[in-house]
Amino acid sequence: MPKKNQTLGEFIIENQQDFAYSSGELSRLINSIRLAAKVVNHEVNKAGLVDIIGNFGETNIQGEDQQKLDVMANETFIRTLTNREIVCGIASEENDDFITIAGCNNDHKNKYVVLMDPLDGSSNIDVNVSVGTIFSIYRRVTPVGSPVTKEDFLQPGNKQVAAGYIIYGTSTMLVYTTGNGVNGFTLNPALGSWYLSHPEMTFPEVGKIYSINEGNYVHFPQGVKDYIKYCQEEKEDRPYTSRYIGSMVSDIHRNMIKGGIFIYPKSSKAFNGKLRLLYECNPMAYIVEQAGGKASDGFRRILDIKPMELHQRAPFFCGSKKMVEKAEEFMANYEE
Repeated sequence: MPKKNQTLGEFIIENQQDFAYSSGELSRLINSIRLAAKVVNHEVNKAGLVDIIGNFGETNIQGEDQQKLDVMANETFIRTLTNREIVCGIASEENDDFITIAGCNNDHKNKYVVLMDPLDGSSNIDVNVSVGTIFSIYRRVTPVGSPVTKEDFLQPGNKQVAAGYIIYGTSTMLVYTTGNGVNGFTLNPALGSWYLSHPEMTFPEVGKIYSINEGNYVHFPQGVKDYIKYCQEEKEDRPYTSRYIGSMVSDIHRNMIKGGIFIYPKSSKAFNGKLRLLYECNPMAYIVEQAGGKASDGFRRILDIKPMELHQRAPFFCGSKKMVEKAEEFMANYEE
């Protein structure tokens, strides 16, 4: 049982033997992420005081307007991971292509690649709503000593060795897994240290919350519409409560603590869904499953999908196991 209130550094050292590959590189990589997260947290908390709110003036590869904080967070994580010379490649939702990192001797000897959404929900910054960072870590599949290729990034989610998110809210938390359960650490801003505040986080099997943007109801598949009606029915255990923040990290974090389901389905406006498989769905699915929940695209396990492109999109259903299974029952009535 993890010791509550121990620091993230102490936790990493004590649990290093649980990592699939305990050479120390993965530990250093997690340490780099926590450092970058502190920098981003500092900037996010200055929103409104300095000129970091609003559009940057460009669009990213997704065709979405980049926020100033998107750019800042992206550059911060890339710079921190690159300077530490721990990873051999980085892929970000904000970049068109992956970044190759050669190492100090141009030897390409590092073993890990990182995929990330540097600032999920950044459109909420202007209205002071919680946002987050999502990250995913894989071991490279190409030979050590050679530059990374797209193959290193296009791995199914079940090959992840670690994943996590940072939520910048009323308190700042780093929640992550290395395949041995999920633990949450809260930042003490006065000391600059992360402390274990939420050991062994688990989803309740069933909850009372459903999180979906019901404003798009008319565009949803019939299976999703039927499930929403099920959630709203007057029954002994229902209706459920509708709670949707519009920042996936915040919605899923709340549902993991209180019990619930998060849904971002495909629609007539976005036939393949809107969320990115590699940067959002896979890492969150890995965390959700490690916390005893379930994640799918409505028909199949998210972590078993073989990615075909860096910015591939996917429908996403995740949360309390029985709630996701019930949603899948409704989806199965309209098999693809």
